[in-house]
Amino acid sequence: MRAPNGKPAGDGQSALSSDFQRALTREILKTELLRVKALIVTTTVITAILWTVYILAPEKIENLWHGNLKPAYLYIILVPFILFEIAVHALVKRQITLDRDTPPLRRYVGAFIETSMPTVALALHIQNMGSVAALGFVVPFTYFIFIILSTLRLDFWLSTFTGFVAAAELFLMAMYYHPEPGPDSFYHLARSLIILVCGILAGAVGVQLRRQFATSIAAATVRDRVTNLFGQHVSAQVVERLMAEGTGTPSETRHVAVMFVDFRSFTAAAQARSPQEVVDRLDGAFGVLVDIVDRHNGIVNKFLGDGFLALFGAPFEDTHATHNAVAAAREMLAAMSRDNEGNTWPLRIGIGLHAGEVVAGNIGSPRRKEYTVIGDTVNLAARIESLNKEFESQFLISSTVRDALGDVDKDAVPLGDVAIRGYEQPLAIWRLG
Repeated sequence: MRAPNGKPAGDGQSALSSDFQRALTREILKTELLRVKALIVTTTVITAILWTVYILAPEKIENLWHGNLKPAYLYIILVPFILFEIAVHALVKRQITLDRDTPPLRRYVGAFIETSMPTVALALHIQNMGSVAALGFVVPFTYFIFIILSTLRLDFWLSTFTGFVAAAELFLMAMYYHPEPGPDSFYHLARSLIILVCGILAGAVGVQLRRQFATSIAAATVRDRVTNLFGQHVSAQVVERLMAEGTGTPSETRHVAVMFVDFRSFTAAAQARSPQEVVDRLDGAFGVLVDIVDRHNGIVNKFLGDGFLALFGAPFEDTHATHNAVAAAREMLAAMSRDNEGNTWPLRIGIGLHAGEVVAGNIGSPRRKEYTVIGDTVNLAARIESLNKEFESQFLISSTVRDALGDVDKDAVPLGDVAIRGYEQPLAIWRLG
């Protein structure tokens, strides 16, 4: 079995921050899409209601507008607004596709145009209903639709700006068309201040939503990076611990149990089968074995074609690493025996286990890193596993592992001092299982 090559594991904290910012921007743009859709639907419904009333009860419209409502007024205000929002929707979708945020100036210009729509409608109402009736009718309340939906921008200053534009335009309209007799300027100023306060409150809610988004996305980003760093088969418990303790994983010396697992004579058997059959059989077997490693506090560090490298005692210290590794190996042998029952392609695994000090951590270039372990302990574990073919065994351990087991495990069978490729002196090897 050859030494493993790794996979890219990220570029450190800057990569994590970059991934977080992209994910947060993408989610904010999605909420912006939701806000635009809500405006389009709301405006369309209002248009439909006006048309329905105009057709079914024209006398109501006649009395309200003093006979001055013309269908063209709907096209002048509502239809252009709907078209504008459709354009905004297309623009936001394009930004999501390009993975880029919308420029701030464009957002503020869009907010100004949208919030000014009720002002245009109010001017039309005043001309046809009179200033007193129009200022007291429903149009001033439509500003709140834009203020409420501005919360979905998740931007305090944009919501505040929306509230300010609404408040300022309503107050200016009231002052410009100030009716005599009618409410004084203080009355209109108080109403505008309430609208401004609503904009500020909407911004505060948006900020809180943004923080919750950021927290969730940061957790998901860290989880994804941990999964990428340690592979898809890291146990949930290991992922939770890495998230709690950080993913820096500096290089350090650790005492670990290193396990190599290999399917014996797999290549020859695979030649008589289709690629899909080979992949399906491997996936099924790996699924059984990896689950066992997880349950015994180990991690599968690398898949090596028809085998894998598992670690016990890294990335977190485990005083029972060797015992856990032996227990996992025994369970793996039993599980494969059950898995082979009735299977047209029975598999036989070989396991080599050694314990000792290794250098563990993120190793590689600045652009491509992986969490791995290096050292003589790893090399010897691989050599021990390869001896299974010579002894026609399935589970071999070093004397270091045998000594760590003590009197707890008396099933170990000594194979004597065995010459191992790459080592000058023979080493004592034991068989288990």
